Amino acid sequence: MNGALAIDVSGLSKSFGGRKVVNDVAIQVRRGEICGFLGPNGSGKTTTIRMLCGLLTPDAGHGSCLGHDIIRDAPRIKRGVGYMTQKFSFYDDLSIRENLDFVARVYEIADRRRVVEHTIERLGLTARQHQLAGSLSGGWKQRLALAACILHEPKLLLLDEPTAGVDPKARREFWDQIHRLAAEGLTVLVSTHYMDEAERCHEIAYLAYGKLLAFGDVASIVGQSGLSTWSVTTADPQALAHELEGKPGIDMVVPFGTALHISGADRASLAAAIRPYRADPAQHWHESTPTLEDAFIALMKRSTDNMA
Repeated sequence: MNGALAIDVSGLSKSFGGRKVVNDVAIQVRRGEICGFLGPNGSGKTTTIRMLCGLLTPDAGHGSCLGHDIIRDAPRIKRGVGYMTQKFSFYDDLSIRENLDFVARVYEIADRRRVVEHTIERLGLTARQHQLAGSLSGGWKQRLALAACILHEPKLLLLDEPTAGVDPKARREFWDQIHRLAAEGLTVLVSTHYMDEAERCHEIAYLAYGKLLAFGDVASIVGQSGLSTWSVTTADPQALAHELEGKPGIDMVVPFGTALHISGADRASLAAAIRPYRADPAQHWHESTPTLEDAFIALMKRSTDNMA
């Protein structure tokens, strides 16, 4: 990946109706990097992404995107952006090729037919290029939408929960394609609720209630959570979970099949809380690594709801 910054902003804030939905956010993203935005619904993910690329003017803050000022040069930034919305928004009664040709006309792309042909091949759409969009499965519709986003050769790609409702195989193929595009130098911002997708990003920004709670790669975010975690298997995990919840030193008890993950921010207090249970030969305990989901839940518990 290129070390140059595609995005470098600080102090971003935005309010709607007197409510601050984004509050003093600072983010840096390198060119050719995939940055995932995670957080609960209403956390400010989409608003932040739109401010980063000039689609929305911040109330406060400054910075650059693709080498342009996010406030003064917003129109120039927009020309270098491809935006894939969560909702499929193409013509059902047109084929894949016809839809892409229409989008190429809208962008006034020179040598339109060659560009459409190249994009169809690039996204693996050749075998289905004459199929009507309305008859495509969710995964193929997603691939068509991605093809339309990159027709004009953008430098920055925005994906708003792009794999919602798509089967696991199609999701994996989609992410393989995104990584190929990033390897070619395309910078990607993607909002998602899936932890496995977050783990495929180079960097993750976790927002809650308008605040940026954590930013970095998976290992650094798990480390920032400060969590210690133990796993236990037992004959009746539900009964044990009920017994452990709320004990001093235990912040979370999460079922994973026949096992439980027990986490706490204070290592010593957590160890003291589970010590009596570890002596039970019917329970099998071992220390484990906190998951990304564990880290995010812990961060959420420490944040304050700005809409309360």
